[in-house]
Amino acid sequence: MGHLKQRNLITARERLRDQVAHALRAALISGELRPGEVYSAPGLAEEFGISATPVREAMLDLAREGLVEPVRNKGFRVTEVNERDLDQYTEIRTLIEVPMVGRITGTAAREDLEALRPVAEEIVRAAREHDLIGYLEADRRFHLTLLGLSGNERLVETVSDLRKRSRLYGLTALDERDELIPSAEEHLELLDLMLAGDAEGAEQCMGRHLGHVRSLWARGGDEQRRAGRGKARAGR
Repeated sequence: MGHLKQRNLITARERLRDQVAHALRAALISGELRPGEVYSAPGLAEEFGISATPVREAMLDLAREGLVEPVRNKGFRVTEVNERDLDQYTEIRTLIEVPMVGRITGTAAREDLEALRPVAEEIVRAAREHDLIGYLEADRRFHLTLLGLSGNERLVETVSDLRKRSRLYGLTALDERDELIPSAEEHLELLDLMLAGDAEGAEQCMGRHLGHVRSLWARGGDEQRRAGRGKARAGR
């Protein structure tokens, strides 16, 4: 029985760690945790009203995703992504994903493409319901599952890493104005083109979609910078 109790304690701790990581991702997306700022596990734990251990473990999970980086004896700094980084990430994703959807259009089984429709609909639903975490998670599953139909696992890993490094920050204002919905609906358009066997159309749609996402990154960053300047002035 002792081993069973220990296992239950471990499971409970892992669940708390996951809950904290989820809350921290939401704070990153909303801009509450700002790029370049250093946050300590004890300080965040105090805000959550829990011990520092699950917070520290959650921050290490985020570090592996490229969202934060450890700062010796201080805590974790939220990763900053500049415009040049975003342009380069978008260029690499375009070079990979645009021709790949054309190839997948000609090789993927129809049932495998149809299986992505509920995920595409979930992206749109999350955008309309202002569920940013749900939106990003469904978007991640759609793109990586679609690329997985190529059979190239290393390609999927590469795009997954690029997505983590270019994570959307400060999207709350865009979400409140429903500016994420057009990007969300492009997933259904892409899927319909692929199911119709229109490889050229699918490539054009993917290229347009990635450009749309890049513009969202830019606007989200501008919103967050303005919010940061407003807070700085208010604190003077």
